[in-house]
Amino acid sequence: MISKKIETVSPVQSSLSGDSDTFTALSTSALLAKSAVPYSHRRVADNYVIIKKVYRFQAVQSRITNAELQLLKKYDFNTLEYSTVKQVNDELANLKRWSASLDELLRKDADQLLQIRCKELKYIVASRYATVTNEIYNGYQALERYFEEISKFYSPIC
Repeated sequence: MISKKIETVSPVQSSLSGDSDTFTALSTSALLAKSAVPYSHRRVADNYVIIKKVYRFQAVQSRITNAELQLLKKYDFNTLEYSTVKQVNDELANLKRWSASLDELLRKDADQLLQIRCKELKYIVASRYATVTNEIYNGYQALERYFEEISKFYSPIC
């Protein structure tokens, strides 16, 4: 089996925004959603949006397992509670690229990483954001915005 080293993408900051400019960072999430989105991403997003509309996450979801945490660490991802909007946007860009990769293992891991992110987001929303202790770590907002933008079941009126 040939193992490929995963390249890291150096983040690029917009010249129009600062580190604390949440609006611009969340707009980046929306722009990510407008480009080609893999079917697996749309499926996870649709699942998230439907569950959010119907159940509103009344029951607290389970946290991620140690195996899932190890997969996050393998690709150098922080847990969602300790991720910034910029980090999540970079991760989403990587996951989109990896989902279109010719490497089957990388595609499988990318899909699983997105499902782990969705599970983390469900837990954060269900616990009413109690696990987010610092307003700098608001990467969950970017992930939620991305899911809403790519889901066919989301309507901003509701």
